[in-house]
Amino acid sequence: MKKLFLMLFLVSAAMAADESRLLRFPAISAESIVFTYAGDLYTVSVNGGLARRLTAHEGFEMFARFSPDGRWLAFTGQYDGNTEVFLMPAQGGDPVRLTHTATLSRDDVSDRMGPNNIVMGWTPDGKEIVYRSRQISFNDFIGQLFQVSRDGGLSQQLPLPRGGFCSWSPDGKHLAYNRVFREFRTWKRYRGGQADDIWIYDVAAKTTENITNHPAQDIIPMWIGQRIYFISDRDENKRMNLYVYDLSTRQTRCLTHFEEYDIKFPSCSSQAIVFENGGLIYRFDVTTEACVKTPIIIANDLPESRKTIKNVAEGIYASAVSPDGKRALLNSHGEIFSLPAQNGPTRNLTATPAIHERQPQWSPDGRRIVFISDRSGEDEIYVMESAGRSAPVQITFGDSTYKYAPLWSPDGNKVLWSDRRQRLRCVDVDSRKIIEVASAARFEIRDYTWSPDSRWVAYTRPEERGMSKVYLTRLQDGAAAAVTDGWYESYQPEFSRDGKYLFLISNRDFNPIYSQTEWNHAYQDMARIYLVTLAKETPSPLAPQSDEVEVKKLPAAEKETGKAAAVKKADSTAVKVELEGISDRLVALPIPAGLYGRLSSAADQAFYLRVTGRDEKSRLFAWKFKDRKEVDLGQLDEYSLSANGKKMLVRQNKTWAIIDLPSAAVEIKEKLDLSAMDMNVDPRAEWSQIFIECWRQMRDFFYAPNMHGVDWPAMRQKYAALLPSVRHRADLTYVIGEMISELNVGHAYVGGGDRPQPKRVKTGLLGARLVRDSASGYCRFDKILRGQNWNAKLRSPLTEIGVDVQEGDYLLAVDGRSLQNLTDPYSALLNTAGKQVTLTVNRKPETAGQRDVVVVPIDDESGLYYYQWVQTNIEKVNRATGGRVGYLHVPDMGVAGLNEFVKYFYPQLQKKALIIDVRGNGGGNVSPMLIERLRREITMIEISRNSTPSTEPYQMLWGPKVCLIDEFSASDGDLFPYQFKKLNMGKLIGKRTWGGVVGIRGSLPLLDGGYLNRPEFSRYDVEGKEWVIEGVGVEPDIVVDNDPAREFEGIDDQLNKAIEVVLQQLQTGENVVPPAPPYPKK
Repeated sequence: MKKLFLMLFLVSAAMAADESRLLRFPAISAESIVFTYAGDLYTVSVNGGLARRLTAHEGFEMFARFSPDGRWLAFTGQYDGNTEVFLMPAQGGDPVRLTHTATLSRDDVSDRMGPNNIVMGWTPDGKEIVYRSRQISFNDFIGQLFQVSRDGGLSQQLPLPRGGFCSWSPDGKHLAYNRVFREFRTWKRYRGGQADDIWIYDVAAKTTENITNHPAQDIIPMWIGQRIYFISDRDENKRMNLYVYDLSTRQTRCLTHFEEYDIKFPSCSSQAIVFENGGLIYRFDVTTEACVKTPIIIANDLPESRKTIKNVAEGIYASAVSPDGKRALLNSHGEIFSLPAQNGPTRNLTATPAIHERQPQWSPDGRRIVFISDRSGEDEIYVMESAGRSAPVQITFGDSTYKYAPLWSPDGNKVLWSDRRQRLRCVDVDSRKIIEVASAARFEIRDYTWSPDSRWVAYTRPEERGMSKVYLTRLQDGAAAAVTDGWYESYQPEFSRDGKYLFLISNRDFNPIYSQTEWNHAYQDMARIYLVTLAKETPSPLAPQSDEVEVKKLPAAEKETGKAAAVKKADSTAVKVELEGISDRLVALPIPAGLYGRLSSAADQAFYLRVTGRDEKSRLFAWKFKDRKEVDLGQLDEYSLSANGKKMLVRQNKTWAIIDLPSAAVEIKEKLDLSAMDMNVDPRAEWSQIFIECWRQMRDFFYAPNMHGVDWPAMRQKYAALLPSVRHRADLTYVIGEMISELNVGHAYVGGGDRPQPKRVKTGLLGARLVRDSASGYCRFDKILRGQNWNAKLRSPLTEIGVDVQEGDYLLAVDGRSLQNLTDPYSALLNTAGKQVTLTVNRKPETAGQRDVVVVPIDDESGLYYYQWVQTNIEKVNRATGGRVGYLHVPDMGVAGLNEFVKYFYPQLQKKALIIDVRGNGGGNVSPMLIERLRREITMIEISRNSTPSTEPYQMLWGPKVCLIDEFSASDGDLFPYQFKKLNMGKLIGKRTWGGVVGIRGSLPLLDGGYLNRPEFSRYDVEGKEWVIEGVGVEPDIVVDNDPAREFEGIDDQLNKAIEVVLQQLQTGENVVPPAPPYPKK
């Protein structure tokens, strides 16, 4: 007996030691647990043990759900090129595809909107599978609930306008569900407008009841008997724990008390609940209420995490050319490669697969390379010899902040760089002494350059007052002066090779372009290249020319030697800078105004990239001082000059080459061979590095220095414990997402990276809703979506000229394949988007009288659904107000949203009032443009002979305005209603908004091409008392929550209230343009 006990103890200890983590999206039956690990489905006994893999596809399989009898597994997978619902036997087998829907651009398990077509569960009778899909949604926030037969066929939408996780009652008469889906957001302890409750929908009565009604997040209901289980972060730790609501007593109890990690994605059987916590799976017995960890072991090969050799030529994010132009440095995947211009080997100079080396630059003599590396655990600057044969030498120490772009001094003794602390610093390579060159209070210093004698630094400093200025600083004594004034934006300084001039770019051209929608203007193509003479006596290279008689020079005197010659040589190489009056010695190159960048100089010429409003791509130009003319060198995306000024590294699209300094259009003949840019990739080591770098970036860039009171080093340690279990890039994203979620802030996003991605095969769509006719087996066109067929983005195939298909007609066949033989008609439309398809149709469900029509399916119907919804709203408002009130919807605050505003605002200027709808607005940055137009005030009346009088300004709507908002009004969709309310522009109607306004900018490079968005730009009130909106949202003046059943039937109570309010305002204050007074007699 003792031996048996000892053996069991040893087995148990071995299992604990090898226990796997990051087991996600679990499901449970009476005997088994199925979960996702590294993108595949596994099954294991409910008591744990060695798990067996069920799927091995390169796509991501997830959200498995057992049928009520435990015999089948429905799950979300990516077989056949799209994320769809699949079915297979619970013990494994061939997956059968059940759905055929649109291929979405945002459809990834790592995306904050979550994947599409997520399996939620089964109907109690086991005949249908419930899933959430965005197949008809024009808003990424919103998805609908559908059911599809386990035998396949057309899906049926549940009679709800939107939904998230859900669970049917045992009798199938009620549905417990979330109205909001935000489980993939990286934002813990959230209390904004999308913090949801558990709702019960009564199918027969068409009523919805809120059973939790708590400010916290109550999500993922699971209906077992007379109880509804869910998770909530309502406890004092604001951790997601398991709760139960008793339908008989209407009481809620807390069942678990996890403090370190949140419960994630629970699901249930009739006897138990299973969930993930800290990457481990727990099983909760609903009878005994005992919660136990289920020990699980994975013993598979897991090829996605194996070491491999990979070519990384696709991910280049930095480059440099050697001083003599014989080699180039290309920086990709954290490695620095040295490539020959023509002959010789490609060398991986760093060969550090788990370290991020970046932004290399060659020393002027070609002997050394400087770069940034995090091999110490922080960003530091290193120098190595150019062949990479010896270990790099660290030259900066103990400075924990993100660093940018090290730059050698021309004498090769010093390195200049900037950092996130908004400093510009210089280090002596030999002594390691650091000089603080400059700092900026407004933002980062990102443009800087050396004088040819290495004594001066020129840089751009963002100013707190006025525009950015170009400065000069002398390193010897720190003497500094502004080269430009604050009236004009100036940037990208560059010394001439002889040190006589400082070139720069400045926005000083004012040539407005005028809008065709209103009398307004915009300025583009404002920049030119300018130069200043650094010494007063230096003549302008653009001074007037005159041909004069050349006076011959006398014979040269004997050369001086020794100390006197050395002094003269030193004087000739020193750059003479006279700061007094320097801003007045500015002259523009006579070149067209445009958008300029990458300014550099060579002997007697300057190179630069230019793009104008008329161009699609940037072009390289050279200004020849001797000839005083500009030469067009052709389209280039990127270039850099060698230190000797004779060679140029160029990129056209994905082609790189080193060429002689061009004098005519660049024609690449000998391109760099990127085929040998191979490196040893150790995914697991890389994933650890990426995790730590994301942690550091948040530390260095997050807008609040106190990290919202979060112990940020502790968060690193807490989530680093999960790293050894990461075997898929999506799981790394999940771990990083959980870590950054602890900051409790919007716009903390992570994703992308090097991961398997199945080739997408798009389904052709007809812009219609099909309903199966059970008697004939054919399908009826139940609804045909309106479109604008002159607009390619709003093309509705069945409404095009010559396609005579009406609502109520029947679809009999697709390309000759009878629908009677197809379980799902959309299976015949796979891979047909944009291609001609022959549809056989008829007015009746029979072959007699059938006809063929040729259509070209589309791959996305969301634009048509959006257009239909907007047009329906416009028609409702027109009918209800007699055409007096206008309506417009702004779907986002980007280009698309601005376009929608312009399309619908100006044609409705003569309306008496306006309803502005920003429900579902996903954000952007154009809200100030909309606010400015909407708050214009009348100053006078304008009239001309034989015309009607109009307001001045004309492009204004003179009358009351109301704004519709909801929980999906987000980001700049939060800021718009905040401004609308703050400026007393009208009433806000609807629901509290999302509440995420800490802004972001572009991602910095990560090793494998992934991204991390760091919340950097927040807002507080004008009184300086509190931070606004973030984590709360904007409260409406009039709260209206659309009833789900009524909204599904087309009744929009929020819009109806807006109509009611604006009509009341018109009753008391309708503005009328008065007739003209008697004309003057003068």
